[in-house]
Amino acid sequence: MKFVPDFLLEKIPIGKWAKVFVEYLTDNYYDQFRLFSDGLEYLIQEFVDLLVWIPPLVLIILICVLSYWLHRKWSLTIGVGIALLFIINLGYWQETLETIALVVYATMFSCILGIPLGIAAAHRSWIYTLMRPILDLMQTIPTFVYLIPTLMLFGLGMVPGLISTVVFAIPAPIRLTHLGVTGVPQQLIDAGKAFGASHMQLLWKVELPHALPSIMAGLTQCIMLSLSMVVIAALVGADGLGKPVLRALNSVNIAQGIEAGIAIVIVAIVLDRLLKQPGQSSTGS
Repeated sequence: MKFVPDFLLEKIPIGKWAKVFVEYLTDNYYDQFRLFSDGLEYLIQEFVDLLVWIPPLVLIILICVLSYWLHRKWSLTIGVGIALLFIINLGYWQETLETIALVVYATMFSCILGIPLGIAAAHRSWIYTLMRPILDLMQTIPTFVYLIPTLMLFGLGMVPGLISTVVFAIPAPIRLTHLGVTGVPQQLIDAGKAFGASHMQLLWKVELPHALPSIMAGLTQCIMLSLSMVVIAALVGADGLGKPVLRALNSVNIAQGIEAGIAIVIVAIVLDRLLKQPGQSSTGS
């Protein structure tokens, strides 16, 4: 290249370093990674089998009861029931349950890891300063890049898709938990201290209750991000609604692609409405 110093053209071998690191892990810890993968795959499959074992209409009734118990709205309950019946009509009930299992596990892991990290970052600003560029990288790097090392480490199946989904979705609960905890008014903190509350009491009785709407928004965002990864996860053998979308793409089957896409949208809307707090605007609206 003209007018560019030679030292700038000396490529930094970041890709080679990453390759060496992944190869080191596969060479030295292959059995441990596969044991972890098999165990996690077993848990996911058992959860799917449990959902499949329940008759579809019974499961839909249970979800409708949960919807009414959470929100006390007949319109929402009826809408959820009709939406799930429509998925059965489309013929994607099995794939929907597999997708829900993947989303549940991805969201669970993301929140178990992300919420404590967000709390720690809110209490120690230097932690968030260190985490922020990493979170930006996790959210902006192409998701296909995650699949290469996870596929090498965990093999084909649900687990590499799950790990990639967690990496992609975990910044949401971290950021929104940090936002919620740092947004607690100082007057509330001072009042808690004046009543002799310890740090843990302040966290559980003042900060987390006040930050709960933001944390729930992070949970909802995490679910939406996880659903957006179902097609990507299908590339590495993960079951669910991503597979018919992928088959439709490979065969240019417009009808199948639209039907599977509508099923994904329905799952996203149902989960969003179920988890939405009263008075909170929906993620998708």
